[in-house]
Amino acid sequence: MVRPAHIMMLCAAALLCFGLVMVQSAGMYVGASGIQETSDVTLAWTNYLQKFIVSSPVLHAGLAILVMIIASRINVRQFFTSRGLANPLPYLIFISFALVVLTQVPGIGKEVNGAKRWINLGAFSFQPSEIVKWIMIIAIAYWCARKRGIMHKFTLGLLPPLCLIAIACGLIVIEDLGTAALIGVVSFALLLAGGARWWQLLALIPPALGAVYYFIASSTYRMNRITAFLDPYADPAGTGFHPIQSMLAISQGGLYGRGLGNGIQKFGYLPEDTTDFIFAVICEELGIAGAIAIVALFITLLFTGLGIVKECRDTFGRLVALGFILTISLQALINLAVVTVLVPTKGIALPLVSKGGTGWILTAFAIGLVASLDNAYHLETSPIDTPELAIT
Repeated sequence: MVRPAHIMMLCAAALLCFGLVMVQSAGMYVGASGIQETSDVTLAWTNYLQKFIVSSPVLHAGLAILVMIIASRINVRQFFTSRGLANPLPYLIFISFALVVLTQVPGIGKEVNGAKRWINLGAFSFQPSEIVKWIMIIAIAYWCARKRGIMHKFTLGLLPPLCLIAIACGLIVIEDLGTAALIGVVSFALLLAGGARWWQLLALIPPALGAVYYFIASSTYRMNRITAFLDPYADPAGTGFHPIQSMLAISQGGLYGRGLGNGIQKFGYLPEDTTDFIFAVICEELGIAGAIAIVALFITLLFTGLGIVKECRDTFGRLVALGFILTISLQALINLAVVTVLVPTKGIALPLVSKGGTGWILTAFAIGLVASLDNAYHLETSPIDTPELAIT
């Protein structure tokens, strides 16, 4: 019998395969396949396939699928049932925060495109903010489940998680406003679903928006992105280059696209073609049909995940699943809005599609944990009996 967990994991695997193919296509350059290096076409394509099989995206995609399968067998509720020093959650929070701080340490932090978001370990590098993004969901779900009877009280129920959110966002916003905003929005949604009063959270929106405005106004490149969004053709070769090239790639795709590998914008015209703007490459090469396929997979993943949220029997599991699904869905929505120039440019990747080993593996792990909740429900192994959680 096909269960929601199976459908969700199949959608994730399909997105990974989609991403793997499109990352390879977007990353092509003249002579990359070896066709320019030999007149033997068969040998040329054999060389290309060999390079493809041993490439890092293939390794990352394989690891992501493996991690997702393993995570689907993990009992995520152990974070809730463990007590005292046996609970790994406090250690994970501390380590993830410490890793974000280490990105600013010379020799450890790695600067990419002017932002220090990565930790460099020689042949391997990763983005600590990706770890914080998922750990925060588990932490807030844990607090709301433990304190569900007093979450309506500001000092005892709401203030402690707000302090944790402020620390997490404060550490990340220095280099990555988009991820910090995503963490903040998802965290507020979980607090509301976990029993906090809506008017208490509503009162916090003005200062939160004020902080976002400060970090935008105090940064030249962020202000340039705003002005480029409002009028990209005012500086087409400068600040407006990203949105113009993205719109051009999408418009050239038509209904069925130029064909896989036949895109033009990726050859030096479309910046960040394998990461932030991978969807523009998809639209150019696979057309509206390819774009619809991607969006349909994300919509299926969203509603299947929400179905698992609805069926969860305990508050903690329900909040964890809700947080994971909201994070993936909002991140996808933001990326699609950026690529289609509905919002200003922001460095938010398309989950499971944009190139990124850390992002692929951690997102797949999160989906696997949501699947594990569905597995536990159907196997009737849910150990916690808590009142129904109204998500409205």
